[in-house]
Amino acid sequence: MQEPSPTRDLAADIARMTGTTDTDVPASRSTTFAAAWRDLVRGFQQHELWLQLGWQDIKQRYRRSTLGPLWITIATGVMALALGLLYSMLFQIPLADFLPHVTVGLIMWGFISGCIKDGADIFIDNEGLIKQLPSALSVHVYRLVWRQALFLAHNLVIWVVLMLIFPRDLGWEVLLAIPGMALLILNGVWVTMFFGIVATRYRDVAPLLEAMTQLLFYVTPIVWTTQTLKEQGGDIAQRALLAEINPLFHYLEIVRAPMIGEPIAAYHWWIVLGCTLVGLVLALLAMKQWRFRVSYWV
Repeated sequence: MQEPSPTRDLAADIARMTGTTDTDVPASRSTTFAAAWRDLVRGFQQHELWLQLGWQDIKQRYRRSTLGPLWITIATGVMALALGLLYSMLFQIPLADFLPHVTVGLIMWGFISGCIKDGADIFIDNEGLIKQLPSALSVHVYRLVWRQALFLAHNLVIWVVLMLIFPRDLGWEVLLAIPGMALLILNGVWVTMFFGIVATRYRDVAPLLEAMTQLLFYVTPIVWTTQTLKEQGGDIAQRALLAEINPLFHYLEIVRAPMIGEPIAAYHWWIVLGCTLVGLVLALLAMKQWRFRVSYWV
């Protein structure tokens, strides 16, 4: 007798949790913004499903590992220490000042790059579930963002240890990191949805995004600071202003600055809020036009 497929078993579990079956009619193909928004709301309401699936993804990835997800924390910590030591010597910046900058930047970058690169393959990787279940498309997006948020939470342990080693006078401003992270997660949703749909239709987009993400790492102030360049004066200081064009710089600042006890200008928040609004509109537009076609493209 043929053994049941793991994908089929997972599909059955999801069907029980969502109250759907394989014989249910497909979701509405209405190409309106209202229909796209309903998909996002319906997917969020199925939080029990994507919370469990996201946690299962982590358990499956580290199924026979002793340390489990802590390997990600260890890898991030080692990377931050190596880069912090190297660039603090190159830029002649005290390690106590530079290492927190690099560490928090790497932690937040891990979430951002994960949403971009993994988001491009989110619907392709869930081909079986998408074809077998008439569930909201956004469920798979929430699942990935939740998984990346769990990785982010694990990596925040590094920041706690760092603050114990290099104490800083953190006031109430550190609480600003909470809405900053919330905005980061909200942006993770639209980034995953938008690039997931586009990369499913055009398969060359995924490797292109991976290459661009690597490039963005070097042009974003993670292992370098704009303040260091400004202090050099001359043309170098002028070039430091180019960092302001990079939206990811502002996303990092609204979280990193409060966490390392540095002041943050209000314009960073306004730029992030503007980018978030534009991104949500782009995601809704992509869903409006192509949401119901994803099942045919995967």
